[in-house]
Amino acid sequence: MGKINAIITGVGGYVPDYVLTNEELSRMVDTNDEWIMTRVGIKERRILTEEGLGTSYMARKAAKQLIKKTGVDPDTIDALFVATSTADYHYPSTASIVIGKLGLKNAFAFDLWAACCGFLYCLDTASAMIQSGRYKKIIIIGADKMSSVTDYKDRNTCPLFGDGAAAVLLEATEEQNIGLMDSYLRTDGQGLPFLHMKAGGSVSPASHFTVDHRMHFTYQEGRTVFRYAVTNMSDDCALIAERNGLNKENINWIVPHQANMRIIEAVAKRLEVPMEQVMVNIEHFGNTSAATIPLALWEYEHRLRKGDNIIMTAFGAGFVHGANYMRWAYDGQ
Repeated sequence: MGKINAIITGVGGYVPDYVLTNEELSRMVDTNDEWIMTRVGIKERRILTEEGLGTSYMARKAAKQLIKKTGVDPDTIDALFVATSTADYHYPSTASIVIGKLGLKNAFAFDLWAACCGFLYCLDTASAMIQSGRYKKIIIIGADKMSSVTDYKDRNTCPLFGDGAAAVLLEATEEQNIGLMDSYLRTDGQGLPFLHMKAGGSVSPASHFTVDHRMHFTYQEGRTVFRYAVTNMSDDCALIAERNGLNKENINWIVPHQANMRIIEAVAKRLEVPMEQVMVNIEHFGNTSAATIPLALWEYEHRLRKGDNIIMTAFGAGFVHGANYMRWAYDGQ
């Protein structure tokens, strides 16, 4: 038996129908299209507005599309993981809800909380499980309903976030030089003061005070987060490229977390890769947290070719950051 590696064999995605434009936001807070586009590069974002629907709904829709596209037998799925920071409930896990709705009978499931890096961390974790030989097929979903934790009275944060989900099927292969080749993942633990939700956890449970003082929304010190994100995403990509012999000549695609267009451009500049080879969807989806990278793969799947060298990178609350290097396993349709 040869060496086992993990490859992505399909991508599914889902975004809500409702489009929240900059023009509509300008009627809610003191902002405008020029201000938002200049600072972050977002024109519109999708919002899940239906009452009673959460992250698991979007995750399930993405996974159902994935299963249909790939034709995989649901009974052969060994596990399903959801990367999210906006779980339906504190418990049970969002993944357990998704697996129940999909009717997967032979799989286990859990959520992985690593903020905007969640998909990368999930990808590395699931790949290691497949490389162990104990598992053959794992579904990974990045999904976040960021509108549920966004304060639409805060002009600094409400333009940033959108809702969405995307899923990939990870499978075992013995084919050489294909699949997830390397990962560099780090958590520095310094990010708490700069990016967090003040209440709703065990330190500060929900109360009349926390609700009245709007403490259940995303708090961010934008300049500090921007500086750390540019530095870490650029450095992580440069490191993963150097130790794998990658450069501007043989990197086919960069897939950055979609938080800010200026961050994306800085990463591309560091690697000297033209923007035409950078997957970008921030203008029409905004920051969907753990969903940004798989949503980009979903949109660009038709342009991918077997053997493409792909670097994925992200940065998020914690601070968590990292980069993955993958050689794509199939020609997109």
